[in-house]
Amino acid sequence: MRTQKCHERVITAAVGCTALVLAVTGTAAAAPGPHTPDTARQVLAAKDGWGSYGAGTTGGAKADAAHTYAVTTWDGFKAALAAGGSAPKIIKVKGMIDADGPSCSAFEVPGYDFGTYLEAYAPETWGRDRNLDGEPDDSPEGLRRASAALQDKYIKANIPANTTIVGVGRDAGFRGASLQIKNVDNVIVRNVTLESPLDCFPQWDPTDTADGNWNSEYDSAVITGSTHVWMDHNTFTDGEHPNSTLPYYYGRIFEQHDGELDIVKGADYVTVSWNVFEDHDKTILIGNSDSASTAAIDRGHLKVTLHHNLFSNLVERAPRVRFGQVDSYNNHFVANAGYGYSLGIGMESQLVAEHNAFTLAPGVGAGQILKKWKDSPVTESHNYVNGRLTDLVAVHNAQVPDEILQRGGDWTPALRTRIDNPKALPGIVDHQAGAGRLR
Repeated sequence: MRTQKCHERVITAAVGCTALVLAVTGTAAAAPGPHTPDTARQVLAAKDGWGSYGAGTTGGAKADAAHTYAVTTWDGFKAALAAGGSAPKIIKVKGMIDADGPSCSAFEVPGYDFGTYLEAYAPETWGRDRNLDGEPDDSPEGLRRASAALQDKYIKANIPANTTIVGVGRDAGFRGASLQIKNVDNVIVRNVTLESPLDCFPQWDPTDTADGNWNSEYDSAVITGSTHVWMDHNTFTDGEHPNSTLPYYYGRIFEQHDGELDIVKGADYVTVSWNVFEDHDKTILIGNSDSASTAAIDRGHLKVTLHHNLFSNLVERAPRVRFGQVDSYNNHFVANAGYGYSLGIGMESQLVAEHNAFTLAPGVGAGQILKKWKDSPVTESHNYVNGRLTDLVAVHNAQVPDEILQRGGDWTPALRTRIDNPKALPGIVDHQAGAGRLR
C-alpha cells in the first residue's frame, strides 16, 4: 500500500505478521527554517576528539530524501536500518520506542521454568566448584540458553555504515534496546535516551567469586570493530529498573544489567560527548579482555575521546580502559553512596584525564577516583574535586598504598575543541548534557 500526504511518503511493508511503517520524509518536509540548524545532518566538527581523525565522522549527512526515515516502532526502526544497505541514511526517532518485547515470558522456550532452574543449580545441590558449561540442551541451563537466544535476536539492532540516528524533540529513545555498531564505519547516534536492556535470563556461575554470581548480557550500545563513531547528547540510564529493584537468589543479586556503552575489539576513532550516564553499575568498558588474542586485536586501536559527559550515581567504569589512547577531559563525575571508582587503569592503557570535575558525597574519598587494575601509566592534571585542585595520582597513592599508580604516558591529545574551566563544569555539563538538550 502506498499513500501520500503533503510532503511525506508512507511505506507499509509486511514482514511476517507485523506491519512495519516507515515515514520517509521528503525534502520540503525535512527542510529546517532559515535560522534552525538541521541536527539530523550535523557532522562531527574538526578536531572534536578521536572521532574527527582522518576522514572524520559524518554519518548519514549526505542522505537523500529516499533514505531519510521517521520511525515510531521497534520493527519500523529495524526495517529502516535494513533499507538501502550502506548508502547514507538518516533515521529520526520519534517518542520512546519499546524494544524489549511484550514480556520475558514471550521469549521462554517450551519447558523452560525458572523455578526448576533454581532448584537444579542451588549451591547446596550443585556445589560451587563447577560452572554450567556443557549442560545439555534439554537441561534447565540448555533451555535458559535457548530462551536467551530468542531475546538476543529481538532486542539487538545492527547499525549499518554511514548512518545517523537522531531523536526528535526531548522525549525520543529506546527502552530495552541494544544498539550494535559492529564492524562498520561512520555512525552518529544523538539525542536519544537509552534505557538499559533487562536480561530476562541471566546465567548462574557458581565459580565466579567464592560465592558465585549471576551474569547478564546486553549493553545499551556496543561499538565493536567499528571506526569513526560519534555518540552525542544521549542519556544512558537504568530507568524504571535500577539495581535496587532487582531480587536476590542464592544470596546474590539477580543481575539483569550489563554495560551502558562498550567500545571493544579494535574499535577506533570514537568521540563520546555531552552524554549523561546515570544510575548504573558497570558503565563504559574500553577493551574487554587482557587475553593475548584480544591484545592482538586491540593494540594500536581503541582511540576514544570522552568530553563534557555527566557521570552520575554510578558504581564503576567511567570508563575502565585497556590498551587504548583514551582522552577524558571536561567531564563531571558525581559520586554518591555505593561508589566504587571512576577511571580504571587496565592492561597497557594510555589514559589522559585532564580538566575534569568530581563532586563526591561525604564519606567518598578522592583516592577512589582512580582504580589500578594493571601497572600502566596515567596522565592527569587540572582536575578539581569538590571545587579544589587535586592531584589524583598523589591522593590515590596516599589513600590506597597497595595500588601505587605510575605517572606518564607517551602521547599528548591534540584533538580538542573548547576546554572549559573545571570549576564551571557542574553548571555547564549538568544543564547541557544528555538527550533533549541538543541545540
